[in-house]
Amino acid sequence: MAAASANWIQHPGNYIREEMDERGWSQRDLAFILGCSEQAINPILNGKRGISPEMAKALGSAFDVPAEFFANLQQAYDLAQARTPDPSVAVRRNMQSTYPVREMIKRGWIELTDAAMLEVQLTKFFEDRDIPYMAHAAKKSSYEEREISPAQLVWLFRVRQIAKSISVPHYSDKALLSAIPDLQQLMYSPEETRHVPRILMECGVRFIIVEKLPNAKIDGVCFWLDDDSPVIGMSLQHDRIDNFWFVLRHEIEHVLNGHGKEEEMIDADLDVIATSITKEERIANDAASNFCAPAEKLDSFMARKHPFYYEKDVVAFSRILQRHPGIVVGQIRKRLNRWDYLTRYLVKVRQYVLPGAIADGWGQVVPVSL
Repeated sequence: MAAASANWIQHPGNYIREEMDERGWSQRDLAFILGCSEQAINPILNGKRGISPEMAKALGSAFDVPAEFFANLQQAYDLAQARTPDPSVAVRRNMQSTYPVREMIKRGWIELTDAAMLEVQLTKFFEDRDIPYMAHAAKKSSYEEREISPAQLVWLFRVRQIAKSISVPHYSDKALLSAIPDLQQLMYSPEETRHVPRILMECGVRFIIVEKLPNAKIDGVCFWLDDDSPVIGMSLQHDRIDNFWFVLRHEIEHVLNGHGKEEEMIDADLDVIATSITKEERIANDAASNFCAPAEKLDSFMARKHPFYYEKDVVAFSRILQRHPGIVVGQIRKRLNRWDYLTRYLVKVRQYVLPGAIADGWGQVVPVSL
């Protein structure tokens, strides 16, 4: 059904007949000028056939006007006759323009269905609240005020979904603090990272790994489901042994300090040296750096070896610290601001961590119902 506002647009054949009348041409005259039969132009004049690009050029020559005149007449008529699109097109446009909906469907977080049900699923995904960043939201959310991107927000709420679906022992600050030396004993080998999920769960920490979404920089998050239920989420966006341990210890420090109880502590890219950070983030960064390489010992090592930090010395120093060389290299890289330094030691750990963790992504989905 054509839009009512476009009903005044007539078929180009009407305009051609008007031009013929102005010139006193008959249908036979026009056929002669075009070098075709009357049968070829009759359907056009009667509004039963459209004007092809070739015919637009021929008519342009016949009436001594640009061919675009007739081509545009045909285009305007075709557009006027086209059906009004389903309103769901605009709904899906708004959703996809704001959130990575197709990626969420691909990962099994929501189901592919009609636009109305997709919107219902998004509302449930965001825990039955106004969907942040959407035009129809009643008011600006705290996430928007904190400039958390929509893709980061989707990742965060996926972690929340999974965290709510699992159970762990009662959380204990004392148990988590006592577990830090146990975690340190795993730092000499990438394979030992497989024990991390179990150790954290035994302390009452819900530890969840969710693959990051495209174009969403995020390392980890710390938040609480309630005053006794801390959650640590990680993305493993940088699959390196140094980054894994730094992010992990960073989030653990947030938990130990009770950070994230009022607002989630979302850490977007801890590899970047920030010039201005909050007190909470500074505390977590210091704890993580000291965990990866005790500050006093690293200061002493770098002062003694300055300005040449040879590979053999770094490996020997790592052995003294009982750390994998890649973890120490990661801290030295930050100190020197040299991101090409000894990169071969920055080995991958994801393959060891995922099998024993509650992990969503990389082809696997944690079954959680909306």
